[in-house]
Amino acid sequence: MRFSTEAPLSSDFPWPAPAKINLFLHVVGRRADGYHELQTVFQFLDHGDTLFIRPRGDGVCQREPEIPGIAQDQDMTVRAARLLSQASGCGLGADIRLDKRLPLGGGLGGGSSNAATTLVALNRLWNLGLTRDELATIGLRLGADVPIFIHGHASFAEGVGEKLSDLELPEPWFLVLTPPVEVVTREIFDAAELKRDSPRLTVRQYRAGSATRNDCEPVTCARHPQVGEALERLRRFAPARMSGTGSSVFAAFSSRPEALMARSAMPPDWRSFIARGLNESPLARLRAG
Repeated sequence: MRFSTEAPLSSDFPWPAPAKINLFLHVVGRRADGYHELQTVFQFLDHGDTLFIRPRGDGVCQREPEIPGIAQDQDMTVRAARLLSQASGCGLGADIRLDKRLPLGGGLGGGSSNAATTLVALNRLWNLGLTRDELATIGLRLGADVPIFIHGHASFAEGVGEKLSDLELPEPWFLVLTPPVEVVTREIFDAAELKRDSPRLTVRQYRAGSATRNDCEPVTCARHPQVGEALERLRRFAPARMSGTGSSVFAAFSSRPEALMARSAMPPDWRSFIARGLNESPLARLRAG
């Protein structure tokens, strides 16, 4: 879906929750609290979920309708709305309708993007006036990837994902392929065999073309062989990499027709889409409008 950047006028306005991909992902250490120290580069895609939000005054935050596999109390949109209502002290609520397009357990940031969009939208709809940094601080309580979606610009990220340095990257066409498996992020990061000592890179080294990889890829492929198969299929056409902890993998192409040709060779029962890489997310464009 291509996202509109018009100003929201009603509860029928579509709020974009775009996908992200990790152009690389290095695990450089593990903190005493169990969280992993990461280095990664995020870029957004012109494709994702869409939220429709109607404010309410009774403090009830709920999602409509039910979505298989996502319980109400675990839904990132509901959690984000409840957290923002509590943190701001406004006492307001919201009915949230989620048009879900991104695969669950795909490593494309769907849940984190949904949470970020909820925070940004309700900040406006509830007239809270919170800054982007204040929203990002709240969002970090929901997940390490939430601040990048609130930040809204392609970035070199460090720490647990909250230390961001903006990048201007090429914006190619990406073919994203998702085999029929759902990867649980925590299981990958808890794996004993996960490499946790990658040397740290500087932004300058990354820009200069230092070699990168996804440290989670070997672990995920060993536990979910179809992810490895997806990578092999894509690599017949272009260099391919896994996003996050998977299961989605991607490859960059200079034109949409090239991406379409590669897509035609993929298993028809595997989910796939073609999207343009974006340095500025659709949500950030909307926020600036």
